[in-house]
Amino acid sequence: MNLEWKIKRFEALTATELYNLLQLRSEVFVVEQNCVYQDIDHKDQKALHLIGEDEGITVAYARLFKPKDYFEEASIGRVVVKPTYRDKKLGHILMREAIYYVKHQIGETKITISAQLYLKNFYESHGFIQTSEMYLEDDIPHIEMKKS
Repeated sequence: MNLEWKIKRFEALTATELYNLLQLRSEVFVVEQNCVYQDIDHKDQKALHLIGEDEGITVAYARLFKPKDYFEEASIGRVVVKPTYRDKKLGHILMREAIYYVKHQIGETKITISAQLYLKNFYESHGFIQTSEMYLEDDIPHIEMKKS
């Protein structure tokens, strides 16, 4: 695996990069999770887009938000790893990169996320703590989590 990370504002994404990240989000959040929802939510324009590529293939991705663009604090969302790359612990690498970029590009250390409940332990391993009861988002159990 020859992983390369890019961080870009929406306007700087090429058409191919945008297509690839939307395709990955659709592959996982719509098809794999069998969840019909509106992924194109007008938040992409506000986000920094963290893209992990292996030999030009988008294999990991997350959106990063400054405070008040999603939550009161900075936020990380749409955290996704290509299914064929999950055995490489790429999710942990992606989260470390996302936290790093929130700190160094956005200048924040307090981060709030809306996490799928089944990933609670994963996010706890990156310093997040549960701050809400379970709620449904697109019929999937979620919890709010924060990192200071």
